[in-house]
Amino acid sequence: MATGQDTVRPEVRPWPALWALVLGFFMILVDSTIVSVATPAILEDLGSDVGTVVWVTSAYLLAYAVPLLITGRLGDRIGPKKLYLTGLALFTLASVWCGLTNSIEMLIVARVFQGLGASMMTPQTMAVITRIFPPNQRGRAMSLWGATAGVATLVGPILGGVLVDGLGWQWIFFINAPIGVIGFVLAMRLVPDLPTHEHKFDLIGVVLSAVGLFLLVFGIQEGQKYDWGQIKGPISVWGLIIAGIVVLVAFVIWQSQNKGEPLLPLGLFKDRNFSLANVAITTVGFAITAMAFPLMLYAQAVRGLSPTRSALLLVPMAVISGALAPFVGRLVDRTPPRFIAGFGLLCCAVSMFWMSQVIEPDVAIWKLLLPIALLGVANGFMWAPIGTTATRNLPMHQAGAGAGVYNTTRQVGAVLGSASIAVLMESRLAHNLPGMPGGAAAEGFSGGKLPEAVRQGFSDAMAQALVLPALVLVIGLVAALLFVAPSHLQKQPATAAQPADQTT
Repeated sequence: MATGQDTVRPEVRPWPALWALVLGFFMILVDSTIVSVATPAILEDLGSDVGTVVWVTSAYLLAYAVPLLITGRLGDRIGPKKLYLTGLALFTLASVWCGLTNSIEMLIVARVFQGLGASMMTPQTMAVITRIFPPNQRGRAMSLWGATAGVATLVGPILGGVLVDGLGWQWIFFINAPIGVIGFVLAMRLVPDLPTHEHKFDLIGVVLSAVGLFLLVFGIQEGQKYDWGQIKGPISVWGLIIAGIVVLVAFVIWQSQNKGEPLLPLGLFKDRNFSLANVAITTVGFAITAMAFPLMLYAQAVRGLSPTRSALLLVPMAVISGALAPFVGRLVDRTPPRFIAGFGLLCCAVSMFWMSQVIEPDVAIWKLLLPIALLGVANGFMWAPIGTTATRNLPMHQAGAGAGVYNTTRQVGAVLGSASIAVLMESRLAHNLPGMPGGAAAEGFSGGKLPEAVRQGFSDAMAQALVLPALVLVIGLVAALLFVAPSHLQKQPATAAQPADQTT
């Protein structure tokens, strides 16, 4: 067992290891978006209702988000490679289970196991990057990690549309089987067995964090469904959210008082960059998730585009983001992150505000693609510097814990974005189409394009909703501008480099 800094064997090859991990990470992210395209087909084939089929997504997101703090720390204890492979195996088997189910109830259960597998895998990807790449090369590694997220947002909806139309909804899950097997073999061969660190497991912290996050995420996620009122009897949405916050406060207090080894080392937040990066990534998770809903609803309800054609609107974003990744990665290792992350967050906020100004029933598609292209620039410049800044100064024995915190805040930000944009869209629909409440509007386009009489009001509602994520990103921009330059840029020339197969 290692207790100090890791000493990675010279024969470790960081880049092949990273590519192996990125394959599994890509599969998780695609799965987060691909199901939305298949929801109508699942609804019809399994004879379910809308309220129940929503749980196909909700169950996955809950099982994914809630354990992240725990699985991040567990990776430090038993080794990130072992936990990643366990999660990948569970995710792949659960995917096959999803495709074989013939009832909505069993599909929801299988999705829970998928989410648990994803929660085991995600923190380990960041932890391994932190531990096998030297500080002055993590920017390039993290840029690949970030570009994966950008490309997955495009591939998920398009692949989902093609598979559902051609083979049936079951194949959005079956396709994970060969990818999972290839990813498992590659990770087994290429990802190194890193030294583990002896940690006592904080059982009280585990219970408090899991219960608190579950209540908070469940309340936020299901708030719109229950109109932010009563769920059942005395249980209300706001009661769950408040209870979740109270339990999480108790968790933080326990972590500060725990004389042993807490699940969440609060000392991590003494690092200014780690704290600020978590604020920034929360706003990014919020904005990217929130932006997709009004844009896709506008494309399908107002412009009459199919789900696949709607997803093709995001092609400029994915292409530009992927093309910028290598350039930005090198820049991150040589330039103070506040400039790069700040530029990316500014571009993201401007792109969403720009979209809110051009969305009209008859706007030329090329005018819509311009702000989407700027969003690709934003994605290229945001993910790598924020992720690198969060993990750069982490002690090696707490890399998993730090990655768990980072991914938890990102996921909670996404849930907040999803819930908030749903409330705002309904509010703006009620305002712009007073004779057609938000719920009715949502049902009105289920069969295709909206009637011409309501397209303008619907477009205005979607455009106005996009202002919210733009404003939230301003908070992330301020946080990014407060980043401190990393030590390797303060003490050595920016052009200095170290061999890629060493670590500090």
